[in-house]
This record gives sequence, C-alpha cells and structure tokens, in this order.
Amino acid sequence: MIEEWFPNVKWDKMWEATYETLYMSAISTFFTFVLGIALGVLLFLSSPGQLWKNRFVNVVTGAVVNIFRSIPFIILIILLIPFTTFLVGTMRGPNAALPALIIGAAPFYGRMVLIALQEIDKGVIEAAKSMGAKTRTIIFKVLLPESMPALISGITVTAIALVGYTAMAGIIGAGGLGNLAYLDGFQRGRDDVTLMATILILIIVFIIQMIGDMIVKQLDKR
Repeated sequence: MIEEWFPNVKWDKMWEATYETLYMSAISTFFTFVLGIALGVLLFLSSPGQLWKNRFVNVVTGAVVNIFRSIPFIILIILLIPFTTFLVGTMRGPNAALPALIIGAAPFYGRMVLIALQEIDKGVIEAAKSMGAKTRTIIFKVLLPESMPALISGITVTAIALVGYTAMAGIIGAGGLGNLAYLDGFQRGRDDVTLMATILILIIVFIIQMIGDMIVKQLDKR
C-alpha cells in the first residue's frame, strides 16, 4: 500500500537522509546547549549588579549574540563557507553543516538562557552569596538548577529550529531530508519524495517536543 502512495521513494536513501538529519540535529543541539549556556551565564553575570559586572564584556558579548542571531541562516551558511572548509575540509556533507548550525543557534539559545536566569528569585542568589558561596558554586548549585525547566524548554524550541535549519542546509549539499526533498523531490518533480521527507521531519519534530515536555514536567516542581 505504501509503495503505491510513494512510488518514487527509494527507502534506503530516505533512511540514510533521516539518519543524517538526526545526526546534524543531535550534534548541533548538544554544542548549542553548552555554548548557549556559557553565553547566557556570561551575559547574566557581567550585567550591572551581578557577580562579574563588567560593562565592556556585557556590551561586546551582547553585540555578538545579537549579530549572529539576526543573520538569516541561509546567508550565514554562505558567509561561513571559508571557515567551514578550513575547519572540516569540505563544504558538503553533514559535518560541513555543523559549524553554521551551531554558530547560528547558540546565540539564539544564549539569549533564552539569559531570560531564564533573569527570572530567578534574587533572594535565592543573595542567600547563597551571604553564606560565602563561590561564583562556581552559585552557577552550578543555584543558577542552573533553578532555571533548568526553562533551559530545557528553551533547548527544545532551539532543537526544533535546528531541524528546520538542517533542511535549509540540505539545499547547498549538506545531506539530510532537506537535501533529498530538494534534489530527488522538487528538482525531479517527484512530489511523493518531498511529501515523505516532510512527514519524517514532522515526526522528528513531534518526538523532540514530546521528549522536551516530559523532561520539563519532571523538573518543574511548582
């Protein structure tokens, strides 16, 4: 039955493209989570009235975050081609998409981290400071645990955006379902290939959202 609805779909290629999309999404989400938290914490702690208050660091970091999260992803890929080629050795394939995915998403997530940290009750931070807690302790024992539900919710939204970014990256040969939908589907007039690739992307998105919601529900004690 499914072969009748999708006669042009080559399933070995479809599963390979699905794996490439999952690979790009998973790796870029992990590094986006790490770098985004680092950026968000730096923005928070360097802001006025915080532990590392430093106007220069705060302004420069904020500017970098705003610039990179404002550049359309497809343009960012093109701008980063020399850097990607230097780093990976090629501008094609899943690995070549990773620098642009991470650089495009980490500042976006970093701003979400900052918002989450700003929502923490200041009394909790002041209590930790009054007890002589070091900055490292405040970060890992107060800031991150207190904001974790919001951080997970934010990375869930970012991971879903990254799945969409991988589809755009496919247009320039990064592989994945976007690449398959464009080359084997759109360019050859095979609507069933494009439709199946779209369905698989939607399934991936729904699964990411479901997992994210479950984790947030477990962490949120309110």
